[in-house]
Parts: sequence; C-alpha cells; structure tokens
Amino acid sequence: MFPRPVQSMSPAARTTYQIALPVMLILWLLPLLGVALTSVRPSSDLAQGNYFGVPSYLAFSNYLDVFRNSPFASYMLNSFRVTIPTVIGAVALSCLTGYALAVYRFRGNLIVFFLFVAGNFVPFQILMVPVRDLTVSTGLYNTITGLALFHIAFQSGFCTLFMRNFIRALPRELIEAARVEGVAEWKIFWFIVLPLMRPAIAALSVLVFTFIWNDYFWATVLTTSATTQPVTAGLYSLNGQWIASWHLVSAGSIVAALPPVMMFFLMQRHFIAGLTLGATKG
Repeated sequence: MFPRPVQSMSPAARTTYQIALPVMLILWLLPLLGVALTSVRPSSDLAQGNYFGVPSYLAFSNYLDVFRNSPFASYMLNSFRVTIPTVIGAVALSCLTGYALAVYRFRGNLIVFFLFVAGNFVPFQILMVPVRDLTVSTGLYNTITGLALFHIAFQSGFCTLFMRNFIRALPRELIEAARVEGVAEWKIFWFIVLPLMRPAIAALSVLVFTFIWNDYFWATVLTTSATTQPVTAGLYSLNGQWIASWHLVSAGSIVAALPPVMMFFLMQRHFIAGLTLGATKG
C-alpha cells in the first residue's frame, strides 16, 4: 500500500533511482529555466531568431518594460482583488459547513455533503455558457465582484470536503466535554474547534489562493477589459499586434508567479501540518 523506502531496495533499484531522480528534476525544471532565460533576453535576439541560445546580454529592463508598456500593474491588482476575497469567503464558508457536517448528525447529512462534493466532478467547461448567461442577466459580467462570487461558489465544495474531514479527525471528546459544561454551541466552535483548525485553514488558504491566482479559463470567460481582467488573462496583452513579445510575456509570467510562491513559503509550516494531520494511524 505504501511505497518501499529507498534504503530497502536492491542495489540495482537504488542506482536506477539515483540516476532517474536528477534526470526527471532537470526535465521538470527545463521549461521554467527557459521562461526565466527568455525573460532577460533582449528583443533583438528574438528578432534574429535566437530563441534558445545564450542571450547577447541580460536585459533586466524587460521587467520594467512589462509595467511601462502595459497595464500590468492593474492586472496584478485585479488578481489580488479577486483572489483575496475568494480565499476569505470560501475558507470562512467551508469552516461553517464543514463543522456542521462533521459535528451534527441530522437527517440528510450525507445528502448535503454529497451535493457539496458532487460539484467537484462536474466538468467546468460545460458550465461556461450558463455561468456567463447568469452573470450577464444579473449585471455581474465583466466585474471583479462577479468573478469573485463565482470562484467562492465553485471552491466551496472542495473546501467543505477538506474541512469536514479535518474536523472529523479532531477528538470529539473536547466537544462533548464542553457541552456537558453548558458551553453554547457557537462558543464551542469559536473557542475550541476554530483554534484547532488553524493548520487546515492555512493549508486550504494556500491551495485556494494558488487555484484562483492561476485560473485562466474563467478569467477569460467572465472578464473582457483591462480594468477587470486578472493577470493570467492580461498576460496575453503583452504581445504586440504584429510581433510576439515573448521576452515581455516571460518576464510578466515570472512576476505573476511570485505571489503564490511567496505565500507558500510564508505558510509552509502550517501548510504541511494541515495536510498531514490525521494521515497517521494509531
């Protein structure tokens, strides 16, 4: 059921592992290294067909040109305006629904839980037309609010599944002891369960932040203007009308990738704790 430790493998298997691991790591990093190298490649190199060779010089000015020659700062701000409310809304809602589904036993509990989970299995492509029509009819099309509300609704299923399973792994004796002492239900949630959920909240916040920040499909479906488009959709505007400015697109991609990477490293300790809690037996 579990993978065997490398130390217990045969010498041939260990040698194969030691060779395959750096090879796979290099293959995985090659596209990232290519983007990083292109981000400092001057436009003259691209015009001469030097796409994969060594740059004639390092053009770090590409990172400044991204902000000077396009509304890239507006795209970044839009991404924060969509992502942060989505993380807060989806995580807060899932804390409440996860707690209710994990702690309270009522008729229809499994049905409600199934409805939350079932939405994760619906191919999002088939929702494109009805979701767009819904946002148009409600006046939320091409707005930050509409995109954020959709993401909150769409992420709530996964977040509820995550939180419900996390809360079920907590000692139920804590809740029962508080009830015996006459503690109100909302105080049990706020003062007992919620502090224990901090690792899960941190892990879920990192996951949802990454999902929403990197979303491209719904950003292009539900927004059309530079005043509302997130950075994933706005990167396309860095291309010129007649010439593909890959050096600017690469530089913009590097800048756009920084916030989720920084958030992961800032929340790394809580993120790992939230994912591994309850993963051991006994």
